[in-house]
Amino acid sequence: MHLAIHELSKTYPNGVRALDAVSLTVPTGMFGLLGPNGAGKSTLMRTLATLQEADAGSAVLEGVNGGSIDLLKDKDATRGVLGYLPQDFGVYPKVSAVDLLDHFARLKGLVDGKLRRATVDALLERVNLHAVRRQQLGGFSGGMRQRFGIAQALLCDPKLVIVDEPTAGLDPEERVRFHNLLADIAADVVVILSTHIVSDVADLCGRFAVIDKGRVLLSGHPETLVGTLRGQIWQKVVDKAELEGLKARGLDLVSTRLASGRTIVRAHSATGSPGPGFEISDADLEDVYFSSIAGYLPSERTSERTVEVA
Repeated sequence: MHLAIHELSKTYPNGVRALDAVSLTVPTGMFGLLGPNGAGKSTLMRTLATLQEADAGSAVLEGVNGGSIDLLKDKDATRGVLGYLPQDFGVYPKVSAVDLLDHFARLKGLVDGKLRRATVDALLERVNLHAVRRQQLGGFSGGMRQRFGIAQALLCDPKLVIVDEPTAGLDPEERVRFHNLLADIAADVVVILSTHIVSDVADLCGRFAVIDKGRVLLSGHPETLVGTLRGQIWQKVVDKAELEGLKARGLDLVSTRLASGRTIVRAHSATGSPGPGFEISDADLEDVYFSSIAGYLPSERTSERTVEVA
């Protein structure tokens, strides 16, 4: 099973082109969609979830029960196989977890009471909320609400699960718990994880893509793409004054990080050290992300078409 997205485009009435001929192949398992705020991630997620129309292009879920579903044209069939956790998932604060999930199950078409109760109980157990199922959702922590959101997304055994910025604002413990839950879900369905947090993708996703200004810059395996920067990432500890000087020199700066109160500058150079004091450093997925956004990767990886790295 896989999701084939081809030349998907969307321009809003104010002239903003949120999606610019987006093409991606998303296989079974966890697929990360990385991009800064405003890159077009949420527009793509909402379009796939039938919440808004595309101007052009197609999105087809292949291999569902031996057939395929056109997500853009057959919205009823799409909703029957879709689980969706939006970025802002609202709940009724004075309703218990078990009652609201039961309500969502009814809306999903689970009319048999016995089966519905068994399904609700099993899902709350799966997301580790069964012990607090009678508590009002208004008293849940942010992580608990996100786990409840995943529970509702998993109703009726979806084949395509979309989660939009799911770990934003979670504390480290809840983030790890949520990661484990997502990894378990992705065993046999297509899961799209839309985020701007690079470490979420590094921890969870066997494949990913970078999107910016509505365009896919690259996609492929994290390890393969990190390998394309081997020997090209340099770093140096600097003070504030030197940092401004490096910017003025026009170096290909990838990122600046604070570590133990020190500013560490990372730069891209494929032709040797970018300057005195720089030392070669192992590349990581964050370097791939920032380098692709800045256009430092080889030109064939930043063309107008999607670049697929096997």
